[in-house]
Amino acid sequence: MELIKLEDLNTFVGGPVAIAIQDGDGGDQAPIVKKTIKKVQFCPDKTHIRLYFDDFYFLAVPLNSRVSHSEGYWSAFDSESGLTYTVKKVQVF
Repeated sequence: MELIKLEDLNTFVGGPVAIAIQDGDGGDQAPIVKKTIKKVQFCPDKTHIRLYFDDFYFLAVPLNSRVSHSEGYWSAFDSESGLTYTVKKVQVF
């Protein structure tokens, strides 16, 4: 596993993706949502990376998260919160 790199997420910009946030303790899970990522950038204080869905709404993932990725798949585990953030390319919806 490695730390978050902006360039790894840029491959998801502009196409449809499925996004999931999972709790490692087995608590309540957010539903998987299908979105299009408009842009990816660091937050102003450089503690998170933001995945923007439009000019206002974004998902922030802590930069100290451990990442695994492959073709069409990216996952980050934040050990502080116990959350896993997953982005997967999907067919057009």
